[in-house]
Amino acid sequence: MENFFSDNEHLKFHLSHHLMKDIVKLSENDYKEYKLYDYAPIDFEDAIDSYTKVLEVIGEICGETIAPNAEDVDKEGVTLADNVVTYAKGTQQNHEMLRDAGMYGLSLPRKYDGLNFPMVLTIMVAEMIARADASFSNIWSLQDCAETINEFASEELKSQYLPLIHKGYTCSMALTEPDAGSDLQAVMLKAHYDDKAKCWRLNGVKRFITNGDADIQLVLARSEEDSTDARGLSCFIYNRKDNAVTVRRVENKLGIKGAPTCELVYKNASAQLIGDERMGLIRYVMSLMNAARLGIGAQSVGLAEAAYREGLKYAHEREQFGKKIIEFAPVYEMLASMRAKTDGIRSLLYETARFVDMYKLLTKAGKVQTLSNEERDTMKYYQRLADIYTPLLKLFSSEYCNQIAYDAIQIHGGTGYMKDFPAERLYRDARITTIYEGTSQLQVVAAIRGISGGGFLKRIKEYEAINVKAELQLLKNTLIDMTHRFETIGNFLKEKNNAEMYDFNARRLVEIAGNIIIGYLLVLDADKCDKYENSARIFIQMANAENQEKENYIKNFTENDLAAYQAIKE
Repeated sequence: MENFFSDNEHLKFHLSHHLMKDIVKLSENDYKEYKLYDYAPIDFEDAIDSYTKVLEVIGEICGETIAPNAEDVDKEGVTLADNVVTYAKGTQQNHEMLRDAGMYGLSLPRKYDGLNFPMVLTIMVAEMIARADASFSNIWSLQDCAETINEFASEELKSQYLPLIHKGYTCSMALTEPDAGSDLQAVMLKAHYDDKAKCWRLNGVKRFITNGDADIQLVLARSEEDSTDARGLSCFIYNRKDNAVTVRRVENKLGIKGAPTCELVYKNASAQLIGDERMGLIRYVMSLMNAARLGIGAQSVGLAEAAYREGLKYAHEREQFGKKIIEFAPVYEMLASMRAKTDGIRSLLYETARFVDMYKLLTKAGKVQTLSNEERDTMKYYQRLADIYTPLLKLFSSEYCNQIAYDAIQIHGGTGYMKDFPAERLYRDARITTIYEGTSQLQVVAAIRGISGGGFLKRIKEYEAINVKAELQLLKNTLIDMTHRFETIGNFLKEKNNAEMYDFNARRLVEIAGNIIIGYLLVLDADKCDKYENSARIFIQMANAENQEKENYIKNFTENDLAAYQAIKE
């Protein structure tokens, strides 16, 4: 039987990371919940055993149900009739299987029928589901909305909505509008309080809303009349049973066809406020977006894993000129690079998830007890790292996901261009990952702060201080040299004292730093498991060459070159 957890040793490897002991202890409230819930773990080993069993169940559903349904789901898509969006038959089956197995609301507290999973575990599930069918992962992963409700909503709202997630209620975040895409400060959907009905009313249009016909919606709306910026926006819950929102259309998309992308019209729709007014974008949606970007990282890694496996399988099966094409250097070089990139972004994914877990769990603990000075410092440390790593993860995972899907088609040749094999679907599904939840360009804007503020370099130096076994020292020395060059080229740009030139080369700086970080993560993985040494070696060689090219570009870039690019604006 196909099982997407049992057949993936990489997931098991990341589950064994040393930081998991701290994460699980915090998540399980020092293992005190077994007194309230008989299925709560009594210690770390019991927790890991419980997590593993859940992951195996989900892995089997992914391998035996979701993946086999993916092709038909892609063909069938979704339909809209009488203001109701209907999933493809395969999507309905996927949903029912996970619901009946109790696999919704995994990260929610047990008091709301969740399994209290840390973020790392939730991300593992997201990766497996994306490997099986990236479109269905968009439906499942929007439980990020439930996590936002749990973190910020009143106890009344949490009690009302969170138990529904376990029952399979779907969620969506209604943020973007026809004139407000990446710039959410421009959101203009109106919210006003109805004194008579004792509720808020929403009026306006939302566009590009993934799973827009969901049961529970988180809606960003302008609650402050005459405001034009983020300070006038609040966050609301809308319940679809109120039937006050019209699905005007379902978008006809390139990929991810199993998950509906909708245009919605709100007409005096009743809604409930989450948290405080005016904090909708500044606090709640930003938190939701960061979680969503982590989810896109998982989706990208899942897609990359699927594409790599399809390419590898075909290369072992296809014969040309009297031998399997895996024997040809251009093919096995491509596959080895795909493997190294997939291992790299997966390591970045789980490093980021661990950072998020640590700071979120310590923040949660601080609400019910006084943290020590050391604990507060630890919380702030991991929060800074999460802020630095999240845009880096979104950028690298989505870009590599697209590259790997592209290469999978190339390995298939003409066959890969046809719908006879999954490669073309994976390629289409991958394309959106660099766009939604903030384009790659926006991730650069977010990530460059870590470079200008020294955050990237500080973390790289921390990796550098970790001892590794002797056979990996040459790789580490290469990374040390790459780091030195990173410092040099960064100072070179700063000394020019030209903000436009710095901004123009921001992506190159971010990619140089990201290559070093991923290189270190792979070396540290290889220090624990020999199976990662080849990926570390291949990735660092590629990254070093790429960084040198980018550094030379920056060194030779002049103000006249900048002017040539800027001329396009005239």
